[in-house]
Amino acid sequence: MIRLFQLAFSLLLFTGSIHLSAQRLIVRGDDMGFSHSGNVALIKTFKEGIETSIEVIVPSAWFPEAVKMLEENPGIDVGIHLVLTSEWDNVKWQPLTDALSLRNKDGYFFPMIWPNKNYPGQAVLENEFSLDDIEKEWRAQIELAKKMIPRLSHISGHMGCTNLNDEAAAIAKKLAIEYDIDIDTQKLGVQGARYEGAHGTLAEKKESFSKMLNKLEKGKTYMFVEHPGIDTPELRAISHIGYENVAEDRQGVTDLWIDEEIKTLIKKKGIQLISYKDLVK
Repeated sequence: MIRLFQLAFSLLLFTGSIHLSAQRLIVRGDDMGFSHSGNVALIKTFKEGIETSIEVIVPSAWFPEAVKMLEENPGIDVGIHLVLTSEWDNVKWQPLTDALSLRNKDGYFFPMIWPNKNYPGQAVLENEFSLDDIEKEWRAQIELAKKMIPRLSHISGHMGCTNLNDEAAAIAKKLAIEYDIDIDTQKLGVQGARYEGAHGTLAEKKESFSKMLNKLEKGKTYMFVEHPGIDTPELRAISHIGYENVAEDRQGVTDLWIDEEIKTLIKKKGIQLISYKDLVK
């Protein structure tokens, strides 16, 4: 019975053309590859919940598993989450290229983009990075992503790295066009959607997410971005200073996105869940 409901829900919300009179919502799950827990949750929230697009980090530790999972789920819209940072304290990744200006003293990406009091001197902007290194590294990430995940449809930036400065933004745009993965959400009028209120606990997430859904206007397209996870010993060991409750927080996102009351509200409001690729159909 549950499976039949899921299939009916998916058919109702995902089939057919985009209805321009409806409220349209992209539900984007970020950071595939950063952990096994994250990979499992991202697939789960697509198959059982409301997630419509997944962003994958190519140089990350669990990227090979992410590739296999995405191969097994060919209906998922996938974007490459371009990366210049490795923010977690207990798990690290590094550039695919030599890119010396993008590496810290240990050879990993710097943990932060912008200066952070908890990581003094360890932000990209606090070091003499090279735009040539950024372009070379992003090109390598895109080429490996397209090789391993041919259906890649778009790009995004982890921790806002594609908006590091105007020059970096121009590089990201140039590469998106060159590799035919340029779905420009800003030009297509997609607006950001956020929690409307506190969102620490699951109860708070549900209330604030529901308030957001109720505020969506007909005829407009929105995007909501979050990070699903599963509360496991693995994820409890992943954190950085200032964000220590990663497992609890990201389990809450998973629970939110598969919640039956949230699904019912989306159906009741007539909100059409779409992916990036639906924007250019």
